[in-house]
Amino acid sequence: MVVQRSQSRFSTNVAWLASRHCFSFGQHYDQTNTHFGLLMVSNDDIVAPGAGFDTHPHRDMEIVTWVLSGSLVHQDSQGNNGVIYPGLAQRMSAGRGILHSEKNDSWRLTGTPAHCDPVHFIQMWVLPDTPGINPGYQQLDINDQLDSTGLAVVASGLAEHSHTTAIHIAQSRAGLLAGRLAPGERQGLPTAPRLHLFVAVGAVELESGERLEAGDSARMSESGGIAVTAGSAGAEILVWQMH
Repeated sequence: MVVQRSQSRFSTNVAWLASRHCFSFGQHYDQTNTHFGLLMVSNDDIVAPGAGFDTHPHRDMEIVTWVLSGSLVHQDSQGNNGVIYPGLAQRMSAGRGILHSEKNDSWRLTGTPAHCDPVHFIQMWVLPDTPGINPGYQQLDINDQLDSTGLAVVASGLAEHSHTTAIHIAQSRAGLLAGRLAPGERQGLPTAPRLHLFVAVGAVELESGERLEAGDSARMSESGGIAVTAGSAGAEILVWQMH
């Protein structure tokens, strides 16, 4: 297991964006930290009101966005659009090529001043099984599942998740799970050749005694039977299970 502390991540800070990168991204490059298994990108972004990512291209990547607070507007060249909020599972398959934008301007659509807050989200990219597929988009509210189970399957292509996954990704060897843990709650993690644990909110303690705070992550190889316990304020965790 390798632990990456929040403060050791690459960072991008401009007037409208505060971003922390678990792996090499954009102008930040470290040849020893380009990915973990199939997970190529895990960005922790805070976007100011009225700002965001203008229309830009992607290709041959499964992109999953998980909002922690606020809301994010998605629009793409396939005609898909939606407002992503906490507990909404969202996936975009870039496939042979797609253009999209992501902006913190849902207040323009709703007319609600409450949406003038920053939006905080985690965006994760995994490689697809096959390049050049048709671009696609899917979203589904899974707040009920999050509130009723320890770990909810957010987005997956794993056969073992076929009856429980919220949305599908075109990668048969990877799946993303999320958990909202109550204070002191103990949660077992899935068994997998590679497991990427990211603490999005709060803190957890591993059985080894290692404590992970918000923004910390752990990269585990040949993991099995590992459990985490949420801190006194609870926790929200994101877990990539990869085979």
